[in-house]
Amino acid sequence: MHRYFDFAGHKTSYRQETVAGIATFLTMAYIIIVNPVILEAAGIPKAASITATIISAAFGTLVMGVYAKRPFAIAPYMGENAFIVFTVVKGMGFSWQTALGAIFLAGVLFTILTVFKVRSWLANAIPRSLKHSFAVGIGLFLTFIGLNELGVVTLGVPGAPVALGRLTSPATMLGLVGFLVTCWMLVKRVHGALIVGIVVTSVLSFITGVTPLPTGLVSLPPSIAPIAGQLDIAGALTVKAMPVVVIVFVMAFVDTIGTLIALSARAGLLDEHGNLPEIEKPMLADALANLVAPFVGTTTSGAFVESAVGIEEGGRTGFTALVVAALFLASLFFAPLLTSIPTHASGVALVAIGILMVSPITQLDFADYTELIPAFLTIILISFTYNVGVGMTAGLLLYPVLKLITGRVKEVPPPLWILSAMSLLFFVVYPYR
Repeated sequence: MHRYFDFAGHKTSYRQETVAGIATFLTMAYIIIVNPVILEAAGIPKAASITATIISAAFGTLVMGVYAKRPFAIAPYMGENAFIVFTVVKGMGFSWQTALGAIFLAGVLFTILTVFKVRSWLANAIPRSLKHSFAVGIGLFLTFIGLNELGVVTLGVPGAPVALGRLTSPATMLGLVGFLVTCWMLVKRVHGALIVGIVVTSVLSFITGVTPLPTGLVSLPPSIAPIAGQLDIAGALTVKAMPVVVIVFVMAFVDTIGTLIALSARAGLLDEHGNLPEIEKPMLADALANLVAPFVGTTTSGAFVESAVGIEEGGRTGFTALVVAALFLASLFFAPLLTSIPTHASGVALVAIGILMVSPITQLDFADYTELIPAFLTIILISFTYNVGVGMTAGLLLYPVLKLITGRVKEVPPPLWILSAMSLLFFVVYPYR
Protein backbone atom coordinates (compact mmCIF):
# COMPACT_ATOMS: atom_id res chain seq x y z
CA MET A 1 0.00 0.00 0.00
CA HIS A 2 1.41 3.37 -1.04
CA ARG A 3 0.78 6.44 1.06
CA TYR A 4 -0.69 9.17 -1.14
CA PHE A 5 -0.84 12.87 -0.41
CA ASP A 6 -2.43 15.85 -2.11
CA PHE A 7 -0.43 18.58 -3.85
CA ALA A 8 -2.11 21.40 -5.79
CA GLY A 9 -5.17 19.23 -6.23
CA HIS A 10 -3.18 16.21 -7.43
CA LYS A 11 -3.03 12.86 -5.67
CA THR A 12 0.57 11.64 -5.57
CA SER A 13 2.93 9.54 -3.49
CA TYR A 14 6.62 9.38 -2.72
CA ARG A 15 6.90 6.23 -4.79
CA GLN A 16 5.26 7.97 -7.74
CA GLU A 17 7.53 11.01 -7.34
CA THR A 18 10.60 8.77 -7.10
CA VAL A 19 9.71 6.92 -10.30
CA ALA A 20 9.14 10.29 -11.97
CA GLY A 21 12.53 11.57 -10.84
CA ILE A 22 14.30 8.45 -12.12
CA ALA A 23 12.50 8.72 -15.46
CA THR A 24 13.48 12.37 -15.86
CA PHE A 25 17.10 11.67 -14.97
CA LEU A 26 17.46 8.71 -17.32
CA THR A 27 16.09 10.80 -20.17
CA MET A 28 18.40 13.75 -19.56
CA ALA A 29 21.51 11.86 -18.38
CA TYR A 30 22.96 12.31 -21.86
CA ILE A 31 23.77 15.91 -20.93
CA ILE A 32 26.58 14.63 -18.68
CA ILE A 33 28.53 13.53 -21.75
CA VAL A 34 27.05 15.56 -24.60
CA ASN A 35 27.54 18.98 -23.00
CA PRO A 36 31.28 18.45 -22.33
CA VAL A 37 31.79 17.09 -25.85
CA ILE A 38 30.26 20.25 -27.34
CA LEU A 39 32.12 22.60 -24.99
CA GLU A 40 35.42 20.89 -25.75
CA ALA A 41 35.26 22.45 -29.22
CA ALA A 42 35.61 25.84 -27.51
CA GLY A 43 38.71 24.73 -25.62
CA ILE A 44 37.03 23.80 -22.33
CA PRO A 45 38.66 20.61 -20.97
CA LYS A 46 36.17 17.76 -21.31
CA ALA A 47 37.00 15.92 -18.09
CA ALA A 48 36.54 19.00 -15.92
CA SER A 49 33.45 19.93 -17.91
CA ILE A 50 31.78 16.64 -16.96
CA THR A 51 32.06 17.55 -13.29
CA ALA A 52 30.93 21.13 -13.96
CA THR A 53 27.87 19.91 -15.86
CA ILE A 54 26.86 17.59 -13.03
CA ILE A 55 27.41 20.20 -10.30
CA SER A 56 25.42 22.83 -12.22
CA ALA A 57 22.52 20.43 -12.83
CA ALA A 58 22.50 19.12 -9.26
CA PHE A 59 22.59 22.61 -7.73
CA GLY A 60 19.83 24.10 -9.88
CA THR A 61 17.57 21.05 -9.54
CA LEU A 62 18.13 20.94 -5.79
CA VAL A 63 17.05 24.57 -5.45
CA MET A 64 14.06 23.84 -7.65
CA GLY A 65 13.02 20.96 -5.39
CA VAL A 66 13.69 22.52 -1.99
CA TYR A 67 12.70 26.14 -2.65
CA ALA A 68 10.34 26.13 -5.63
CA LYS A 69 8.86 22.70 -4.82
CA ARG A 70 8.24 21.94 -8.50
CA PRO A 71 9.00 18.72 -10.44
CA PHE A 72 11.33 20.44 -12.90
CA ALA A 73 14.96 19.51 -13.46
CA ILE A 74 17.60 22.11 -14.32
CA ALA A 75 20.71 21.50 -16.43
CA PRO A 76 22.85 23.25 -19.07
CA TYR A 77 20.67 24.02 -22.08
CA MET A 78 21.23 22.23 -25.35
CA GLY A 79 21.24 24.82 -28.11
CA GLU A 80 22.64 27.56 -25.92
CA ASN A 81 25.83 25.53 -25.44
CA ALA A 82 26.20 25.14 -29.22
CA PHE A 83 25.52 28.87 -29.66
CA ILE A 84 28.31 29.73 -27.21
CA VAL A 85 30.80 27.37 -28.84
CA PHE A 86 30.17 27.76 -32.55
CA THR A 87 28.90 31.34 -32.71
CA VAL A 88 30.39 33.25 -29.79
CA VAL A 89 33.79 31.51 -29.51
CA LYS A 90 34.49 30.15 -32.99
CA GLY A 91 32.46 32.65 -35.02
CA MET A 92 32.88 35.92 -33.11
CA GLY A 93 36.33 35.16 -31.71
CA PHE A 94 35.64 35.53 -27.98
CA SER A 95 37.42 33.30 -25.47
CA TRP A 96 35.37 30.75 -23.59
CA GLN A 97 36.21 32.64 -20.42
CA THR A 98 34.56 35.80 -21.80
CA ALA A 99 31.56 33.79 -22.98
CA LEU A 100 31.10 32.43 -19.46
CA GLY A 101 31.38 35.99 -18.17
CA ALA A 102 28.50 36.99 -20.47
CA ILE A 103 26.40 34.13 -19.12
CA PHE A 104 27.15 35.23 -15.56
CA LEU A 105 26.03 38.80 -16.34
CA ALA A 106 22.80 37.45 -17.84
CA GLY A 107 22.34 35.44 -14.65
CA VAL A 108 22.73 38.60 -12.56
CA LEU A 109 20.02 40.28 -14.65
CA PHE A 110 17.78 37.21 -14.25
CA THR A 111 18.20 37.30 -10.49
CA ILE A 112 17.47 41.02 -10.17
CA LEU A 113 14.37 40.84 -12.39
CA THR A 114 13.13 37.76 -10.55
CA VAL A 115 13.60 39.19 -7.05
CA PHE A 116 11.62 42.29 -8.07
CA LYS A 117 8.98 40.02 -9.69
CA VAL A 118 9.43 41.58 -13.11
CA ARG A 119 9.84 38.19 -14.76
CA SER A 120 6.62 36.81 -13.25
CA TRP A 121 4.80 40.04 -14.24
CA LEU A 122 5.91 39.51 -17.83
CA ALA A 123 5.18 35.78 -17.80
CA ASN A 124 1.62 36.27 -16.59
CA ALA A 125 0.95 38.62 -19.54
CA ILE A 126 1.55 35.88 -22.12
CA PRO A 127 -1.77 35.02 -23.84
CA ARG A 128 -3.23 31.56 -23.32
CA SER A 129 -2.96 30.71 -27.01
CA LEU A 130 0.80 31.24 -26.88
CA LYS A 131 1.08 29.26 -23.64
CA HIS A 132 -0.67 26.34 -25.34
CA SER A 133 1.58 26.72 -28.36
CA PHE A 134 4.67 26.57 -26.14
CA ALA A 135 3.57 23.17 -24.85
CA VAL A 136 2.73 21.81 -28.30
CA GLY A 137 5.90 23.24 -29.86
CA ILE A 138 8.13 21.74 -27.19
CA GLY A 139 6.31 18.42 -27.57
CA LEU A 140 7.02 18.35 -31.31
CA PHE A 141 10.58 19.52 -30.67
CA LEU A 142 11.15 16.60 -28.29
CA THR A 143 9.59 14.27 -30.86
CA PHE A 144 11.96 15.53 -33.54
CA ILE A 145 14.94 14.99 -31.25
CA GLY A 146 13.66 11.54 -30.31
CA LEU A 147 13.11 10.48 -33.93
CA ASN A 148 16.65 11.55 -34.72
CA GLU A 149 18.03 9.61 -31.75
CA LEU A 150 16.05 6.57 -32.84
CA GLY A 151 17.50 6.86 -36.33
CA VAL A 152 14.04 7.18 -37.91
CA VAL A 153 14.81 10.71 -39.12
CA THR A 154 18.23 11.76 -40.35
CA LEU A 155 19.90 14.66 -42.15
CA GLY A 156 18.92 14.91 -45.78
CA VAL A 157 20.40 16.77 -48.73
CA PRO A 158 20.13 20.40 -49.93
CA GLY A 159 16.51 20.98 -50.82
CA ALA A 160 15.36 18.18 -48.52
CA PRO A 161 16.87 18.91 -45.08
CA VAL A 162 15.62 15.72 -43.42
CA ALA A 163 15.12 12.20 -44.67
CA LEU A 164 14.00 8.77 -43.53
CA GLY A 165 16.73 6.98 -41.63
CA ARG A 166 17.87 3.41 -42.15
CA LEU A 167 15.09 1.48 -40.43
CA THR A 168 17.02 -1.78 -40.81
CA SER A 169 19.73 -0.48 -38.50
CA PRO A 170 19.92 -2.72 -35.39
CA ALA A 171 19.78 0.30 -33.07
CA THR A 172 16.73 1.72 -34.83
CA MET A 173 14.96 -1.64 -34.83
CA LEU A 174 15.55 -2.07 -31.10
CA GLY A 175 14.36 1.49 -30.52
CA LEU A 176 11.14 0.79 -32.42
CA VAL A 177 10.59 -2.35 -30.33
CA GLY A 178 11.06 -0.26 -27.18
CA PHE A 179 8.66 2.34 -28.57
CA LEU A 180 5.98 -0.29 -29.19
CA VAL A 181 6.42 -1.62 -25.65
CA THR A 182 6.08 1.95 -24.32
CA CYS A 183 2.95 2.60 -26.41
CA TRP A 184 1.37 -0.65 -25.21
CA MET A 185 1.97 0.34 -21.58
CA LEU A 186 0.62 3.86 -22.19
CA VAL A 187 -2.56 2.42 -23.68
CA LYS A 188 -2.89 0.12 -20.67
CA ARG A 189 -2.22 3.08 -18.32
CA VAL A 190 0.77 1.31 -16.77
CA HIS A 191 2.71 3.53 -14.35
CA GLY A 192 6.37 3.82 -15.21
CA ALA A 193 5.79 3.22 -18.93
CA LEU A 194 8.44 5.66 -20.07
CA ILE A 195 11.15 4.48 -17.70
CA VAL A 196 10.38 0.83 -18.54
CA GLY A 197 10.68 1.68 -22.24
CA ILE A 198 14.13 3.18 -21.65
CA VAL A 199 15.28 0.23 -19.56
CA VAL A 200 13.92 -2.42 -21.95
CA THR A 201 15.56 -0.77 -24.95
CA SER A 202 18.87 -0.39 -23.09
CA VAL A 203 18.90 -4.00 -21.89
CA LEU A 204 18.11 -5.32 -25.37
CA SER A 205 20.90 -3.17 -26.76
CA PHE A 206 23.40 -4.55 -24.24
CA ILE A 207 22.30 -8.16 -24.79
CA THR A 208 22.51 -7.94 -28.59
CA GLY A 209 25.82 -6.11 -28.53
CA VAL A 210 24.40 -3.05 -30.30
CA THR A 211 25.56 -0.98 -27.33
CA PRO A 212 28.78 -1.92 -25.53
CA LEU A 213 28.52 -2.71 -21.86
CA PRO A 214 29.88 0.00 -19.53
CA THR A 215 33.60 -0.40 -18.91
CA GLY A 216 33.18 0.22 -15.19
CA LEU A 217 30.67 1.01 -12.51
CA VAL A 218 32.43 3.47 -10.23
CA SER A 219 34.95 6.22 -10.90
CA LEU A 220 36.20 9.31 -9.09
CA PRO A 221 34.93 12.61 -10.54
CA PRO A 222 37.46 14.58 -12.61
CA SER A 223 38.88 17.73 -11.00
CA ILE A 224 37.03 20.95 -11.75
CA ALA A 225 40.09 23.12 -11.05
CA PRO A 226 41.01 23.92 -14.70
CA ILE A 227 37.73 25.74 -15.37
CA ALA A 228 36.21 26.75 -12.03
CA GLY A 229 36.21 30.50 -11.48
CA GLN A 230 37.80 31.21 -14.87
CA LEU A 231 34.97 33.39 -16.20
CA ASP A 232 36.05 36.77 -17.59
CA ILE A 233 33.44 39.28 -16.41
CA ALA A 234 35.51 42.33 -17.39
CA GLY A 235 35.79 41.05 -20.96
CA ALA A 236 32.04 40.52 -21.13
CA LEU A 237 31.41 44.14 -20.06
CA THR A 238 33.05 45.55 -23.20
CA VAL A 239 31.00 47.18 -25.96
CA LYS A 240 32.01 44.41 -28.36
CA ALA A 241 30.67 41.70 -26.05
CA MET A 242 27.38 43.41 -25.15
CA PRO A 243 25.43 41.80 -28.03
CA VAL A 244 26.46 38.40 -26.66
CA VAL A 245 25.10 39.29 -23.21
CA VAL A 246 21.85 40.50 -24.77
CA ILE A 247 21.35 37.37 -26.88
CA VAL A 248 22.16 35.01 -24.00
CA PHE A 249 19.79 36.95 -21.76
CA VAL A 250 16.86 36.99 -24.20
CA MET A 251 17.31 33.37 -25.29
CA ALA A 252 17.42 32.06 -21.74
CA PHE A 253 14.70 34.45 -20.55
CA VAL A 254 12.21 33.32 -23.17
CA ASP A 255 13.29 29.66 -23.00
CA THR A 256 12.74 29.53 -19.26
CA ILE A 257 9.35 31.25 -19.27
CA GLY A 258 8.08 29.12 -22.12
CA THR A 259 9.43 25.86 -20.74
CA LEU A 260 8.08 26.46 -17.23
CA ILE A 261 4.63 27.33 -18.55
CA ALA A 262 4.58 24.40 -20.98
CA LEU A 263 5.65 21.89 -18.33
CA SER A 264 3.26 23.34 -15.76
CA ALA A 265 0.40 23.14 -18.24
CA ARG A 266 1.13 19.45 -18.81
CA ALA A 267 1.36 18.85 -15.06
CA GLY A 268 -1.92 20.65 -14.43
CA LEU A 269 -0.22 23.22 -12.19
CA LEU A 270 -1.61 26.34 -13.89
CA ASP A 271 -4.45 28.27 -12.29
CA GLU A 272 -7.78 29.22 -13.89
CA HIS A 273 -6.09 32.14 -15.67
CA GLY A 274 -3.42 29.95 -17.21
CA ASN A 275 -0.68 31.22 -14.87
CA LEU A 276 1.71 29.27 -12.66
CA PRO A 277 1.19 30.32 -9.03
CA GLU A 278 4.39 31.65 -7.43
CA ILE A 279 6.21 31.37 -10.75
CA GLU A 280 8.97 33.60 -9.38
CA LYS A 281 10.18 30.67 -7.23
CA PRO A 282 11.10 28.31 -10.11
CA MET A 283 12.38 31.36 -11.97
CA LEU A 284 14.68 32.20 -9.09
CA ALA A 285 15.97 28.63 -9.07
CA ASP A 286 16.74 29.08 -12.75
CA ALA A 287 18.40 32.46 -12.13
CA LEU A 288 20.63 31.12 -9.36
CA ALA A 289 21.62 28.20 -11.58
CA ASN A 290 22.78 30.73 -14.16
CA LEU A 291 25.06 32.32 -11.58
CA VAL A 292 26.58 28.99 -10.53
CA ALA A 293 26.89 27.41 -14.00
CA PRO A 294 29.44 29.85 -15.49
CA PHE A 295 31.32 30.00 -12.19
CA VAL A 296 31.91 26.24 -12.17
CA GLY A 297 32.72 26.31 -15.89
CA THR A 298 29.66 25.51 -17.99
CA THR A 299 27.02 27.31 -20.04
CA THR A 300 23.48 28.63 -19.58
CA SER A 301 21.32 26.39 -17.40
CA GLY A 302 17.59 26.28 -16.96
CA ALA A 303 14.46 24.16 -16.72
CA PHE A 304 14.94 21.13 -18.94
CA VAL A 305 12.17 20.16 -21.35
CA GLU A 306 12.92 16.49 -20.60
CA SER A 307 11.24 17.14 -17.23
CA ALA A 308 8.07 16.35 -19.17
CA VAL A 309 9.04 12.66 -18.95
CA GLY A 310 8.86 12.73 -15.15
CA ILE A 311 5.64 14.73 -15.24
CA GLU A 312 4.06 12.04 -17.40
CA GLU A 313 5.14 9.50 -14.78
CA GLY A 314 3.19 11.45 -12.17
CA GLY A 315 5.77 13.90 -10.84
CA ARG A 316 3.98 16.87 -9.32
CA THR A 317 6.11 18.08 -6.38
CA GLY A 318 9.64 19.14 -5.58
CA PHE A 319 10.40 15.62 -4.42
CA THR A 320 10.72 14.62 -8.07
CA ALA A 321 13.40 17.29 -8.50
CA LEU A 322 15.16 16.12 -5.33
CA VAL A 323 15.40 12.61 -6.77
CA VAL A 324 16.88 14.00 -9.99
CA ALA A 325 19.39 16.11 -8.04
CA ALA A 326 20.44 13.10 -5.95
CA LEU A 327 20.96 11.01 -9.09
CA PHE A 328 23.07 13.76 -10.64
CA LEU A 329 25.26 13.84 -7.53
CA ALA A 330 25.54 10.04 -7.63
CA SER A 331 26.58 10.27 -11.27
CA LEU A 332 29.77 12.00 -10.12
CA PHE A 333 30.89 8.51 -9.12
CA PHE A 334 28.75 6.34 -11.43
CA ALA A 335 29.16 8.22 -14.70
CA PRO A 336 30.41 5.16 -16.68
CA LEU A 337 27.23 3.27 -15.85
CA LEU A 338 24.69 6.06 -16.16
CA THR A 339 26.06 7.46 -19.41
CA SER A 340 25.98 4.03 -21.05
CA ILE A 341 22.25 4.46 -21.79
CA PRO A 342 22.06 4.47 -25.61
CA THR A 343 20.55 7.46 -27.38
CA HIS A 344 17.96 5.30 -29.13
CA ALA A 345 16.65 4.32 -25.67
CA SER A 346 16.10 7.91 -24.55
CA GLY A 347 14.67 8.62 -28.00
CA VAL A 348 11.86 6.18 -27.23
CA ALA A 349 10.73 8.29 -24.27
CA LEU A 350 11.05 11.59 -26.15
CA VAL A 351 8.81 10.48 -29.01
CA ALA A 352 6.25 9.18 -26.50
CA ILE A 353 6.34 12.53 -24.70
CA GLY A 354 5.62 14.32 -27.97
CA ILE A 355 2.44 12.27 -28.33
CA LEU A 356 1.33 13.27 -24.84
CA MET A 357 2.22 16.96 -25.13
CA VAL A 358 0.38 17.69 -28.37
CA SER A 359 -3.09 17.69 -26.75
CA PRO A 360 -3.16 21.46 -25.87
CA ILE A 361 -3.53 22.18 -29.59
CA THR A 362 -7.24 21.45 -29.10
CA GLN A 363 -7.42 24.51 -26.83
CA LEU A 364 -6.48 26.90 -29.65
CA ASP A 365 -9.22 29.06 -31.17
CA PHE A 366 -9.02 28.02 -34.82
CA ALA A 367 -11.69 30.58 -35.75
CA ASP A 368 -9.64 33.57 -34.49
CA TYR A 369 -6.68 33.99 -36.79
CA THR A 370 -5.09 36.67 -34.58
CA GLU A 371 -4.71 33.93 -31.96
CA LEU A 372 -4.07 30.99 -34.29
CA ILE A 373 -1.38 32.45 -36.56
CA PRO A 374 1.11 33.45 -33.80
CA ALA A 375 0.51 30.12 -32.06
CA PHE A 376 1.08 28.19 -35.29
CA LEU A 377 4.26 30.14 -36.05
CA THR A 378 5.55 29.40 -32.56
CA ILE A 379 4.88 25.68 -32.91
CA ILE A 380 6.50 25.21 -36.30
CA LEU A 381 9.54 27.42 -35.72
CA ILE A 382 10.46 25.70 -32.45
CA SER A 383 10.94 22.47 -34.39
CA PHE A 384 11.91 23.71 -37.85
CA THR A 385 14.69 25.98 -36.55
CA TYR A 386 15.69 23.45 -33.88
CA ASN A 387 15.59 26.31 -31.39
CA VAL A 388 12.94 26.75 -28.69
CA GLY A 389 13.86 30.41 -28.21
CA VAL A 390 13.40 31.31 -31.88
CA GLY A 391 9.88 29.90 -32.00
CA MET A 392 8.80 31.54 -28.78
CA THR A 393 10.21 34.96 -29.63
CA ALA A 394 8.57 34.80 -33.07
CA GLY A 395 5.18 34.21 -31.47
CA LEU A 396 5.69 36.90 -28.84
CA LEU A 397 6.66 39.36 -31.56
CA LEU A 398 3.86 38.59 -34.00
CA TYR A 399 0.97 38.38 -31.52
CA PRO A 400 0.75 42.07 -30.51
CA VAL A 401 1.67 43.26 -34.01
CA LEU A 402 -1.18 41.24 -35.53
CA LYS A 403 -3.61 42.58 -32.92
CA LEU A 404 -2.42 46.12 -33.71
CA ILE A 405 -2.84 45.95 -37.49
CA THR A 406 -6.27 44.31 -37.18
CA GLY A 407 -7.64 46.99 -34.85
CA ARG A 408 -7.69 44.82 -31.71
CA VAL A 409 -4.79 46.38 -29.85
CA LYS A 410 -6.86 46.66 -26.64
CA GLU A 411 -6.52 42.87 -26.28
CA VAL A 412 -2.77 43.17 -25.80
CA PRO A 413 -1.66 43.38 -22.12
CA PRO A 414 0.90 46.20 -21.65
CA PRO A 415 3.67 43.84 -20.39
CA LEU A 416 3.40 41.88 -23.63
CA TRP A 417 4.74 44.87 -25.55
CA ILE A 418 7.92 44.61 -23.46
CA LEU A 419 8.28 40.94 -24.34
CA SER A 420 7.63 41.80 -27.97
CA ALA A 421 10.34 44.48 -27.90
CA MET A 422 12.78 41.98 -26.34
CA SER A 423 11.88 39.49 -29.05
CA LEU A 424 12.52 42.07 -31.75
CA LEU A 425 15.88 42.88 -30.16
CA PHE A 426 16.68 39.16 -30.20
CA PHE A 427 16.20 38.97 -33.97
CA VAL A 428 18.10 42.24 -34.55
CA VAL A 429 21.28 41.21 -32.76
CA TYR A 430 21.08 37.47 -33.50
CA PRO A 431 24.29 36.38 -35.31
CA TYR A 432 22.82 34.87 -38.47
CA ARG A 433 24.97 32.50 -40.48
